[in-house]
Amino acid sequence: MRHARFAELDGRTVHDLLRLRVDVFVVEQGCAYPELDGRDVEPDAGHWWIDGTDGPAAYLRTLVEPDGSSRLGRVVTHPAARGRGLAAALVRAALDAVPHPVRIDAQSQLVDWYRSFGFEVDGPEFTEDGIVHTPMLRR
Repeated sequence: MRHARFAELDGRTVHDLLRLRVDVFVVEQGCAYPELDGRDVEPDAGHWWIDGTDGPAAYLRTLVEPDGSSRLGRVVTHPAARGRGLAAALVRAALDAVPHPVRIDAQSQLVDWYRSFGFEVDGPEFTEDGIVHTPMLRR
């Protein structure tokens, strides 16, 4: 497992991490949205990933919000690496390292999965880019 701030990443790693995110969120899930939202380069943004044989197998991003809470996002696993617990390992590692409380806008079909990490529903469902999400909070 690897963790770095944006300034610590080399060009190839940035490319490979962003490619995984775009391949899954934009192409596989069919969501045309600005994947590069400007937050990756924030000084407190954390990039967490597990390498596979052909690049990153799983990834997530942590952010620090203006109120001091943290946000987990961009949790993604390469299709060939799914079902091996890689995303869960990343979530556990990130939760151990970031300030609490922690927020996430979970894809609604994953609410129970995020509950297993101590997250609770924290608001009504909403649709973003054609996918239903649920705001969740871990205190």
